[in-house]
Amino acid sequence: MSLLNNYFKLQESGTNARTEVIAGVTTFLTMAYIIFVNPSILGDAGVPKDAVFVATCLAAALGSLMMGLYANYPIGMAPGMGLNAYFAYAVVLGMGVPWQTALGAVFISGCLFILVSVFGLRAMIVNGIPHSLRTAITVGLGLFLGLIALKSAGIVVASPATMVTAGDLRSAPAIMAIIGFLLIVTLDRLRVRGAILIGMMAVTVASFFFGGNTFKGLVSAPPSLAPTLMQLDISGAIGVGILNVVLVFFLVELFDATGTLMGVASRAGLLVDGKMERLNRALLADSAAIVAGSALGTSSTTAYIESAAGVQAGGRTGLTAVVIALLFLACLFISPLAGVVPAYATAPALLFVACLMLRDLGNIDWEETTESIPAAICAVAIPFTYSIAHGIAFGFITYAMLKLLTGRAREVKVIVWLIAAAFTFKYAYVGA
Repeated sequence: MSLLNNYFKLQESGTNARTEVIAGVTTFLTMAYIIFVNPSILGDAGVPKDAVFVATCLAAALGSLMMGLYANYPIGMAPGMGLNAYFAYAVVLGMGVPWQTALGAVFISGCLFILVSVFGLRAMIVNGIPHSLRTAITVGLGLFLGLIALKSAGIVVASPATMVTAGDLRSAPAIMAIIGFLLIVTLDRLRVRGAILIGMMAVTVASFFFGGNTFKGLVSAPPSLAPTLMQLDISGAIGVGILNVVLVFFLVELFDATGTLMGVASRAGLLVDGKMERLNRALLADSAAIVAGSALGTSSTTAYIESAAGVQAGGRTGLTAVVIALLFLACLFISPLAGVVPAYATAPALLFVACLMLRDLGNIDWEETTESIPAAICAVAIPFTYSIAHGIAFGFITYAMLKLLTGRAREVKVIVWLIAAAFTFKYAYVGA
């Protein structure tokens, strides 16, 4: 106990080992849904589901362990929602990029993340990109995720006349997905720990009675990781185009990680003069987890905002994150359970996360149209083009042009000009 106290500075942080363990279990329950959702999403893109399950557990465990032991923060990590959807539906299925090449793009973005963290460029990039566009990317991701969720549940289907339309709302998958979503929201409002996981499990159980699902067991040895381990194609990722894929992964990872880390640290009272003392360590842990996750065979790993649940339970040090890591490792032995979760059971979880991502809309200054219009263009273009890359591009180009045309070019930071110019060049000479 004294060793734990000395390493994690438990007493100095006003906590103890028992509280940290409870906090770790609490956070784990709120984010454990990812071990079911991630294989389902990446599986749609042709990545072997069983291997993705193992990669998800290992990446989450490794990332959380680094966050706990190296940065000493009570923050859990796992493959990020939104980024996995972009990986599967926009890059692999939408652009026709092999999943091995997409993993290579994730690897490169992680290496870039490490470089900006080591050389202190993170602050320059984050501060250089306007708050309105950062918010718009999050909101656009939410809309994108919501569309995917509704499609997975059969609530929204393709239509040759109107592009999209309502599906058969009397079908068992649609009904179960709707009930699952309402259950998740209700449980979350009642502050029930693991609301998302409970909702998904409830729909999965119902699927055995109403959806023709079959039980395949509960516990077994972990599946083989070989189908995805070190299968990333780095040279192919460079050939696909840095702007189309790598830059999107990098920007979203950077904003998501920084925002989540600051948000959770603030709730835990770990900010000193409004700053995180070990932010660079936390970002290095985050970026190293991205690189490791891509090598294992999963999309970008990131810090989870659900860590706030553990902070609420008293978590203040990296011991909380270590507990999260150990629980993810234990999950390696429940792969049969993960294999029976249907897409319409994960859809409610995706839709709930999507709704939460839309709340940032209120942070945009809608009266200043040179800020709000580019943000709206960015957010709307992401789901309508089925591409986060195009959404970001349209947003940055619109922002730069409106500032220039209204005589406010001095408000635009260099990084925005560079990104807008790069995307403009790409559309002019390479095409969409």
